Amino acid sequence: MAFLLRFVVGIVLVVLIDLYFYQAIALLIANLSPFKKIVIRNIYWGFTAYTILLLLIAMAIPFQEWWPFARIYLFAFAIILLICKLIGSTFILVDDLTRLIRWLFNLVFTPTANTEAKVGNLSRLKFLNQLALVMAAIPFSAFIYGMIKSGFDYKVRKVRLVLPNLPAAFNGLKIVQLSDIHTGSFVSSEPLEKALRMIQEQNADVIFFTGDLVNNITEEAIPYTEIFKQVKAPLGVFSTLGNHDYGDYVQWPSVEAKQKNFEDIKNLHAEFGWKLLMNEHITLKKGDAEIAVLGVENWGAAMRFPKYGDLKKAHAGTENYPVKLLLSHDPSHWDAQVRKQYPDIDLTFSGHTHGMQFGIEIPGFRWSPSKYIYKQWADLYQEGKQFLYVNRGLGFLGYPGRVGILPEITVVELYNA
Repeated sequence: MAFLLRFVVGIVLVVLIDLYFYQAIALLIANLSPFKKIVIRNIYWGFTAYTILLLLIAMAIPFQEWWPFARIYLFAFAIILLICKLIGSTFILVDDLTRLIRWLFNLVFTPTANTEAKVGNLSRLKFLNQLALVMAAIPFSAFIYGMIKSGFDYKVRKVRLVLPNLPAAFNGLKIVQLSDIHTGSFVSSEPLEKALRMIQEQNADVIFFTGDLVNNITEEAIPYTEIFKQVKAPLGVFSTLGNHDYGDYVQWPSVEAKQKNFEDIKNLHAEFGWKLLMNEHITLKKGDAEIAVLGVENWGAAMRFPKYGDLKKAHAGTENYPVKLLLSHDPSHWDAQVRKQYPDIDLTFSGHTHGMQFGIEIPGFRWSPSKYIYKQWADLYQEGKQFLYVNRGLGFLGYPGRVGILPEITVVELYNA
């Protein structure tokens, strides 16, 4: 019953928002020919019917059973329409409030028979309603462009770091970091094949993957197995798990089913040829020189994210290595535990935030709503002698695209001077 009530409330809200926003449309088309008015009205309310139809389908068919394209793109389009109408409606609301204040003012101070006529200042009304349409159209265009183009506009970001204790044999070590692939958000292998070509062009010595291979279940990644098998590097490919890799966001029929999914994803990493680091460390060797790579399971400082990671276990036995590199999916781990308790960890690689897939990045300026949730949300950070790099993610989740914050392949080169 509660499930049905939520959908009924959702449909009512969609209709109310569309009725309210239609005021701006009605004013815009007021002077058009009857035929043009009919066409525009039908298109507008056709999109309303489209959104309601999706909600009705969702009532009948579980979301996870939808055709992937419909689940990822058609539903996202409906949400984008709704969000943009809400944005535009704020300007209509300003107009309504303005007219209400003017009406009250005239009622109190100029109570004449022509009060209502005085209030109806059409030019002011037209300006605000036109502004409502413009302010709805701008984010709509940006979101659509982000779905069509920016979501797969992979950017290679290069970072040069100096670690004074780095052995000479490792001078110039080239690391490629990938993160947050979210295979469940792809409907085609073509974008991942493009990313693979870009990865191979970097000629990395070692590759790190810092979690969230899937959105929810292991099966999402299986169709791309042959692509991920080609992700190789001379010193190996090392990976860790993100919060989405545990199946915690799925209603499983049994504990055993969830556990099987978890074992499957670990086995899939092995099938790719990636060494999954589960609260452990390995050593990279060049000649007689060695450095340590630590990998922990997901550990988030926020209460809503699980703390499966055990850094104490992963760190044990690494005390004598001159350089330690850590793979930890959630960047909040760095401030909460890594820096406080393990000052000998030189460089941490994280992901998780996606830069919220929305923001502005221009030379000298970077902003995203993500900054209000995560102190470290994208790029390189330094505290004392310790570094953290937060990858913006290769894939996407929820909104199937990127606006301003592009998907990333990171190349980190290490030097000792």
